[in-house]
Amino acid sequence: EVQLQASGGGVVPPGGSLRLACTASGVRFDEYGVGWARQAPGRKREGVAFITSRSDNTFYEDSVRGRCTISRDNAKNTVYLEIDSLKVEDTAIYFCAAWRSHLGGPLITIAQAAGSMPLNDASYWGSGTQVTVSS
Repeated sequence: EVQLQASGGGVVPPGGSLRLACTASGVRFDEYGVGWARQAPGRKREGVAFITSRSDNTFYEDSVRGRCTISRDNAKNTVYLEIDSLKVEDTAIYFCAAWRSHLGGPLITIAQAAGSMPLNDASYWGSGTQVTVSS
């Protein structure tokens, strides 16, 4: 059974920081690029960030660029997403997803051209972790 488990969410005041983690089991994480997406109530799921399987390229959505760092530790089968200077509009359920490694380059190319991550063609979607930014 393949599972991606997201964790690290919580309630944070505006301006605070969170470090989310996505841990995979049942797969070799080093064979997958991993991205984060989020969904707020009543809104469509949107991409946040992506990192290739070898950490040689990343993509950030405009909404988080400059405030967000995606990283990975393949030995731990874990990908992290740190968001700083959190805003109320960052409130959402955050999901991680995995794409086969050969899809990582095309994904970033498309994301850069369109200004947003394509969310299709993911091999696996993980559980969500709730991020609530509130004073």
